[in-house]
Amino acid sequence: MIQNKKYRSRTEIVCDILRTANSDGNGASQTKIMYSAFLSYTQVKEYLTILIDKGLLQCDLDNQKFKTTEKGLILLQLCGQIGDLIGEEQRW
Repeated sequence: MIQNKKYRSRTEIVCDILRTANSDGNGASQTKIMYSAFLSYTQVKEYLTILIDKGLLQCDLDNQKFKTTEKGLILLQLCGQIGDLIGEEQRW
């Protein structure tokens, strides 16, 4: 079943990216992140740049994979806790 991704917040998109980059422990390619987070090439480039600048994501230049940093993992955990507190269906 395909979820409607039309009205996601920036926070939800960021969490989708961080979760994808952390999904298998080896990081994720830009293409995998783009498809998993339902983003265009332009959007994924913009988000990756911002997340790297903020220290939430790191890029392994050897294999061109992106990995969620410890700070990014903390953000994912906090987003989950906020979702629990306000009673939202957990997607993050």
